Amino acid sequence: MAGNSKGKKNLSVVVPTYNETENLRPLCERLFVALQGAGITGELLFMDDESPGSEESAKIVEELKKQGHPVRIHCRKRSEGRGLSSAVLLGFQMAVHSTMCCMDADLQHEPEAVPAVASPVLDGDAEFTVGSRNVAGGRVAFEWNIIRRIMSWGATVLAWGVAPSTDPMSGFFCTTKAVLARSKNINSIGFKIALEIMARSRAHPVKDVAITFQDRAAGESKMSGKQMTQYLEQLAPLYWDKYGYMCLVMIISLLAAVLYILRLFARLLL
Repeated sequence: MAGNSKGKKNLSVVVPTYNETENLRPLCERLFVALQGAGITGELLFMDDESPGSEESAKIVEELKKQGHPVRIHCRKRSEGRGLSSAVLLGFQMAVHSTMCCMDADLQHEPEAVPAVASPVLDGDAEFTVGSRNVAGGRVAFEWNIIRRIMSWGATVLAWGVAPSTDPMSGFFCTTKAVLARSKNINSIGFKIALEIMARSRAHPVKDVAITFQDRAAGESKMSGKQMTQYLEQLAPLYWDKYGYMCLVMIISLLAAVLYILRLFARLLL
């Protein structure tokens, strides 16, 4: 299993950003305090898609570098590509270290949790880890409405067949370049890159690590009806890649089961 030696732990933290100027400094400072406390040598790489805040973001990163933080920023122009998934994949290619962690820039993923999420991979105990809200000790720090709860639960259930994680929608994960190299035909436009890499690489074992998912400082939830449609569009080829024609059998069996249940209900109502 790819990973770091027991005596030396090196980690590249890749953070896709879009107009996140207010969060770069606190994320960087909190992250390196956490890594130092855990005995991890790390680098931080911001993958910034061209936005109104890109110029200011670059200035902030330069200031952080002058203060001694091992941090970089790649400001990607529109001609180089767009979107979170492709930004993460490019960041993984640019990463200095063989073990890589991805997290969001909006501080919903706590920088202090990075050592815990990365440790199973760094120690060689897992090929892939996910920062999960849905295991013992994990939680959401704010109240979700019932619609968002149902959507999150449904998305998790739908991914069970291809991703052995309790929180496949999480954008907080860790893996290695060796695992990534096994991932063929990755959809760089996919809704969730963690799910894509987990499924395509057949990562094993996958370990969920409890995290607290914090409230966002500003903005709206990333989950919408349109994005749920994109999620389903992403899932379909992952199931086909893993099961092939068995997918058709599974779909037919599921439809048959639904029809059977509907008939039972109809008989009870008549």
